[in-house]
Amino acid sequence: MMCGACSNEHAMKQTYMWYRQRERGGPPTQEDLDTCLVNKEPGCPPYKILSYEGSFHGRTLALMTCSHSKINHRIDMPSLDWPIAPWPQLKYPLDAFQQENREEEDRCLARSRELMVENKAAGTPIVGILIEPVQAEGGDNHATKYFFQELRKICTENGAAFILDEVQTGCLATGNFWAHEAWDLPTPPDFVTFSKKMVTGGYFYREEFAPLGMANRIFNTWMGDPSKVLLLETIIDTIAKDNLQKVVEDSGKVLMAGLFELQDKYPHMLRNARGMGTFCAVDAMDNKNCLQIVHTARNKGLQLGPCGDHGIRFRPALICQTHHVDIILEILESAVADVASKQAS
Repeated sequence: MMCGACSNEHAMKQTYMWYRQRERGGPPTQEDLDTCLVNKEPGCPPYKILSYEGSFHGRTLALMTCSHSKINHRIDMPSLDWPIAPWPQLKYPLDAFQQENREEEDRCLARSRELMVENKAAGTPIVGILIEPVQAEGGDNHATKYFFQELRKICTENGAAFILDEVQTGCLATGNFWAHEAWDLPTPPDFVTFSKKMVTGGYFYREEFAPLGMANRIFNTWMGDPSKVLLLETIIDTIAKDNLQKVVEDSGKVLMAGLFELQDKYPHMLRNARGMGTFCAVDAMDNKNCLQIVHTARNKGLQLGPCGDHGIRFRPALICQTHHVDIILEILESAVADVASKQAS
């Protein structure tokens, strides 16, 4: 497929097909066929996807409906009437706030369950839950594996698909090839989507979600790119040959240790260091400080990215080694010190 948006969109489409096949118990009726081309039921059922505050999944109409992190992605665009659940606002470091974070995750899980029940009763069932392992554009917002395990259970209990958007987290950045490998899920995800580091787009799905009946319901003329598959094969071979998982693990430990040290040294400038592998972030005090630090670091030769309102995210390549991380931290500290000095003067 072409991109992450394609991957997510088509995983959702396949979810609708699966749900409708199961609900109908057979092939489409003549009424289904007659109504589908004029946007009417039953050919176009009123299915919904549950998404979360702070999420970003892509720029198609359905995925903008599921994205709630950036105004510039959404302004002036029509939207589908789909439900939105709260995402846990956790305290960091996670180990130091286990009770508070469990209560916050339970609050969000309770609302997710309520939305499943409410929408089914209204005749507009939620047929899938779409989530990111880490809400990247929304601010590198994490959740614990308990939260994801419970979401998996909610999907199973309600006959809905569990769709994981691993477009940003996939391909080893978090220390596992897939971020969800760290969750010890009771049942595997129903869909796992990918793109970005994978150099092409696509998704994996469980066998029971395979579309039945008519052909050409997913792919179009421009999808499928053998040359990108060859590149991906080389990437995967290189990951194994050069033991890049160990490189990411080692570099991630040095990066996180350095971020903790910097936020202790500059508590008026940085806080909430967090991450998995080299998929890391730290918060500035506000949006102005965040942009000042990012721009100053860029002018010193370090490319960083803002995320959410005041997050600073780190996305080094898989080949980033510990001595590269030392350079990253040195430039970051110089940028933070410069911004702090200007604010003090």
